[in-house]
Amino acid sequence: MSIVVEDLHKHYQTTIAVDGLSFRVDPGGILGLVGPNGAGKTTTIRALAGILTPTFGKLSIDGHDVNEDPVAAKALLAYVPDDPRLFDQLTVWEHFRFVAAVYRVTDWTERAERLLVDFNLDEKRHALAGELSRGMRQKVAIACGYLHDPKAIVLDEPLTGLDPRGIRDMKTSIRRRAAAGAAVILSSHQLSLVEDICTSILIMRKGRSLLLGELDQVRRDMEAEGRRETLEDLFFRLTEGPEPDARNGEANASTAAVSAGDSPEESTAAAPIEDRNVGI
Repeated sequence: MSIVVEDLHKHYQTTIAVDGLSFRVDPGGILGLVGPNGAGKTTTIRALAGILTPTFGKLSIDGHDVNEDPVAAKALLAYVPDDPRLFDQLTVWEHFRFVAAVYRVTDWTERAERLLVDFNLDEKRHALAGELSRGMRQKVAIACGYLHDPKAIVLDEPLTGLDPRGIRDMKTSIRRRAAAGAAVILSSHQLSLVEDICTSILIMRKGRSLLLGELDQVRRDMEAEGRRETLEDLFFRLTEGPEPDARNGEANASTAAVSAGDSPEESTAAAPIEDRNVGI
């Protein structure tokens, strides 16, 4: 149940939002999608969700083309944006009922009960969404996203508004979904979150991939190069240093798999980190 992006381009008149991005996330993989503002992260995930139409390129979920077979692709996907919109006049439980009807989930009540417990929402089941705090609304949105047991999950800033307990519960839920076989993309400016739960990372800048790799392999590469860097150090070195030159751009056509069980020999890291311009 892989997420695959092949040579994605998105242009807005004279602006290039995404420039030849390719990547693949396999079941069990958690990809951290990071980059400065304007890097193309949101454009990429909105294209994956079928909200934006690519200028060029192919996006698929379990082999279903997002643009040519959108219903089948979206049936397998959960996408929660950074500012999810709920129905203010529906209760938490009514949100579950609505989502179950949209995705035709027959055994939804048992699933919803488990999600209420997992996200510490049980006492809020009859509360109107309009009465909930920002963090509570975030939890409701993601819990509803999980209701149809998606095999591809795309989360944009999932920790927004959460308290420490909510943050821990959210991390646990993401790990569990990946362990159960979901392919996960997590976009966040919180590098500590990426380092904590992601199996791999994609760093973007101005619509292009600067680095792709399994996080363990990235760390080994830095050690081999004699660099004593944190993920934050690496991020700033790549996103605020000289822009990639033309020779690095050729690597954008490559596609690398991100999964939970890739061995070091199967990982994407080979070139020095500053030279690795590979799309996931």
